[in-house]
Amino acid sequence: KAKRAISETLQIMTIFSSLTLLCIIPATLATTTISSLSKDLNYDENNHLVNHALVSVGCENEPVIAIPPSEDGILNEFDVFNLEGEAKEQVFPNHEGSCQAACIEQGTDRSLAQHIMPHKYWDTSKKFTTWFDICRKVELCFINYHDKERPIHYYWVDFTGSLKRQQDIKYGERETKCFWSFVGHKFVVHDADDNFLEEFNVRFHSAKAFGTSPPSDQRRENHQFDGEIHGTLRNEWKRHQRVTRTFSSLGFKKGRLPPDVFASMGAFYYNNRNYVVREEWRGRGVFVNWWETDVKFVQIPWGLKRLWQERLLTLVEAWAGVPVEQTVMYGLRQYSSGARLLSHVDRHETHAVSLIVNIAQGNLTEPWPVEVQDHFDRLHEVVMEPGDIVYYESAKCLHARNRPMMGNNAYYVNLFTHYKPVTDETWWNQPNHEGTPEPLMEVEGICKLVNDGVSKFGEHGGLGLKSVVQCDDERLGSHVSPTFFRAKSPDDMIQWWTDTSPQKTTQNVESSHDEL
Repeated sequence: KAKRAISETLQIMTIFSSLTLLCIIPATLATTTISSLSKDLNYDENNHLVNHALVSVGCENEPVIAIPPSEDGILNEFDVFNLEGEAKEQVFPNHEGSCQAACIEQGTDRSLAQHIMPHKYWDTSKKFTTWFDICRKVELCFINYHDKERPIHYYWVDFTGSLKRQQDIKYGERETKCFWSFVGHKFVVHDADDNFLEEFNVRFHSAKAFGTSPPSDQRRENHQFDGEIHGTLRNEWKRHQRVTRTFSSLGFKKGRLPPDVFASMGAFYYNNRNYVVREEWRGRGVFVNWWETDVKFVQIPWGLKRLWQERLLTLVEAWAGVPVEQTVMYGLRQYSSGARLLSHVDRHETHAVSLIVNIAQGNLTEPWPVEVQDHFDRLHEVVMEPGDIVYYESAKCLHARNRPMMGNNAYYVNLFTHYKPVTDETWWNQPNHEGTPEPLMEVEGICKLVNDGVSKFGEHGGLGLKSVVQCDDERLGSHVSPTFFRAKSPDDMIQWWTDTSPQKTTQNVESSHDEL
């Protein structure tokens, strides 16, 4: 009954949305004409779009898409523009005179405004009102951190101002409730006694917690962290030896997101950056040093996940060389100053090949590279900038960020997504498929440390290591650690954790070797 009531309410919301839009279509399109996306759209002080933008070309005499500002608030979140010149060429490069339209999402970075996800373009085989509802349709996720004992609940405020009761929300991340709504709609949240807690106006895909999230887990008095860390590293060393199948010569590769996917991910994080909560780590081990620094989290709505998953899967398949299926997408995780990530491998049943996606970072005073050990357990340190991705064989190759993240109020936001080969239920102990690159074990010549230091901000706004390592064997790539560290036992992993602790200086660690 509850599900049916929710479905009926959403149907009413959808019908009202379309009827409202149809009722306000006039005979002409009231727009501002612009020629530059970077200069003429409305951006905030951080260079992100203040509102959603409906942009069009060739539609001046097409009343079907005429959308003025609405007095009832339904369309107040959209700026409407006609494009010409450079802006037209960037968004509609193949325009031949017909009426075309697209939506640019609120929160999009100025540098990415021209990169629009395919479903945000008007498919002219459909009614404009049907498509525009897709632009306005967003998914919300509500989390209860207000009351551990009793659920909170929320109401949809309909067009008459009446409250329509929706779902109860029990306490904690696992009880998150996600549902669809539209830009311009309004909800109010009440406690178990039906007292008002908060009003929520819908503007974009959101993950909103009500109340204060608890500490990630019990703190130091209930843990023997050194012993737990040492035991975990010994276990992870055994686990990484369990997997025999490989997909690439090194076990990892650095790449780049398609710009429209990056624009979508970046907008979602920017819009939700003030909604972060503490990630729940109870009973999940010591892989992140949650007892020393807060680890934050933003839940991704399910529909948005599916859109991103479809695009990322094709990238992973091309790298892995075999058909794969998506198993888990996790994030967004926001690391804070002082964060460290212990060397580990992922679940072998479901995490054959994976992606790390860096979505945002800021206030770092030193690079914070992801560490990946190749198939010969040589350490590689990959510096990422926002929009970068790292493919890696996450069930076989040990990976980490042992060095603490440095910088006052530094933050680093990642998304993780994992895949396994299609139909290979025991892929980890199967022989490599024909054509798979041989794992790079022994190499020719040596690697030398030829310079040192840290570069300033790079092309995409991040920090990066200078090219510090020169290898005779080019197959080792460009990310060999300047420490030339190679693990041969779990004791080496424990020592590496100790050497990269805040008490040790970077200079001391990096001077331990001068060639490989």
